[in-house]
Amino acid sequence: MTTPRMLEGMRVVDLTTVVFGPYATQILADLGAEVIKIEAPAGDQFRQAGAPAHTPLMGPCHMTLNRGKASVVFDLKLAADCAAIRALLATADVFIHNVRGKAIERLGFGYDAVKAIKPDIVYVHCVGFGSDGPYADLQAYDDVIQAATGTTSLASRVDGDPRPRYVPSLIADKVAGLHGAQGVLAALIHRLRTGDGQFVEVPMFEAFTHFAMIEHLFGHTFVPPTGDFGYPRQLDPDRQPFPTADGHISIVPYTPATVGTLFTILGAPELAQDLRFATPADRMRNIRQVYAEIARLTPARTSAEWMELLAAAQIPAMPVRDLGDMLGDPHLNATGFFRQREHPTEGSYLEMQPPIHYSARHGVEPTMPRRVGEDTDRFR
Repeated sequence: MTTPRMLEGMRVVDLTTVVFGPYATQILADLGAEVIKIEAPAGDQFRQAGAPAHTPLMGPCHMTLNRGKASVVFDLKLAADCAAIRALLATADVFIHNVRGKAIERLGFGYDAVKAIKPDIVYVHCVGFGSDGPYADLQAYDDVIQAATGTTSLASRVDGDPRPRYVPSLIADKVAGLHGAQGVLAALIHRLRTGDGQFVEVPMFEAFTHFAMIEHLFGHTFVPPTGDFGYPRQLDPDRQPFPTADGHISIVPYTPATVGTLFTILGAPELAQDLRFATPADRMRNIRQVYAEIARLTPARTSAEWMELLAAAQIPAMPVRDLGDMLGDPHLNATGFFRQREHPTEGSYLEMQPPIHYSARHGVEPTMPRRVGEDTDRFR
């Protein structure tokens, strides 16, 4: 007997582009929703990121963000294509887009217009900034949000270099995408309970501010403040991977008891009696010296040798890897995280599996990333 996937039967009309929205809708597709990705005739611009010359609209970022979705090309400037979209919306459970508010209203696909077509629609608007604030009409990309949220100041707080710097990842887009998927799922549960659809706004600025300030609001959590902004442990310049005989290793002596055990493993048990580290309070006050002593001792062995000793003592640690090392990671290989598939037009490629495992999930092959407009005729 075939077990339906959790969102099987849910139809999502997806008018999002780049990363924020497509990451959210890929999560929904992985859970079994039918996601219909509407693209302009030129395709989602992120299809071109890193794309080889012979397939300019099937780039690697498209391949990692858009599995399990149908691709239809509709030109929102054409009345016939807008009529086709309205017909799709009449059958949809979710409409998700990242078109700015005034523009989507002009196109005739604002919330009230779509609700008139499908009264119980879950309408999700992925925006840069919340619509009730002064930034509402501004454009937002990952770099802009990292700058606006203070994220570009974090590296300066660690190393003293005053230059603001981006985290080298589309971290704001992806965090907002997770919030987008969460918003869709919560609204669908609400609809199952009440029969009512709703308008859901997912602002990237607020989502990423929330993400960044969970720990970094720190002393300003209280009124009046009890300290500065920034979680000190994360901003400690000495909290870095430790050198080994053949590389670097991350070691986290998180609990008071762990520090003494770690000093013993490192071959310096006398440090546990050092007055600087005598009590948990002393160790926290002198944590930079703790890190300095660890860094002094770790070059004595290889990363693999330290890993064997630290794992036996149940001290959290992992060797430092390069991005290029991840394809050979034994854990990921054992779990089948990277899987090679054969695309009908693009050849061999690697597909990353969804990170969350559900016991009720039926293992159905997701469709492969589609070429621009490959499914248009099916939905016109």
